[in-house]
Amino acid sequence: MSLMSDYENARAELVDACHKVYEKGFVTAYDGNLSARLDSERILITPSGKCKGEIEAADLLEIDYRGNLVGGRGKVSTEAKIHLLAYTKRKDIDAVIHCHPVYSTAFATAGEGFTRGVFPEVILALGKVPLCKYGTPSTEELPNSMLPYIEFSWAMLFENHGAITFGKNIKGAYYRMEKLEQSAKTLYIARTLGREKNLPLLKVKQLYNIAESTYGIKIDPRNRVD
Repeated sequence: MSLMSDYENARAELVDACHKVYEKGFVTAYDGNLSARLDSERILITPSGKCKGEIEAADLLEIDYRGNLVGGRGKVSTEAKIHLLAYTKRKDIDAVIHCHPVYSTAFATAGEGFTRGVFPEVILALGKVPLCKYGTPSTEELPNSMLPYIEFSWAMLFENHGAITFGKNIKGAYYRMEKLEQSAKTLYIARTLGREKNLPLLKVKQLYNIAESTYGIKIDPRNRVD
């Protein structure tokens, strides 16, 4: 981003997303971290040890692609590694949000991702939501757990940990997190009523055809639900 207005807009949008994930209960206390790609050298990211509901623009940090602090005052989160992996592996990702939403994290704790077609809008917006093998936070295990899926996934669950979503912009990453948690909550309720009903594969294929022919949306075959 070369214009100051774009830079300030990115900061404002990231702060807004921080407040939203806290208000929605996707994070508590100091949990979670959010970031946005600024340019080929810098990433804007939330600091460690700061409640997302209290984040202000002045709190945001700038780091390089090696995780070094290059702007702002504060401690860089040890989970910056998962953001850096996304940005270095995917040029189409410009925002990353990592939270601990209750229902999504419950499924992650139960050892279950979302890989089957249940909700049409989720199939098209998220695709598969794989479960990443447990990795200890602050170690290389956590970003390494993303490697099997990072090239195509827009949302993942971390086993016994939480969730992460990606976007071409901050709002896109936030809306994916919101949609992920809503679908997890709905699926949980459906199971209390008995079970969810998966869409027939033929109907899922029909959705993909409509998305591509009508809206020009091409979904990576690796990210298509079963």
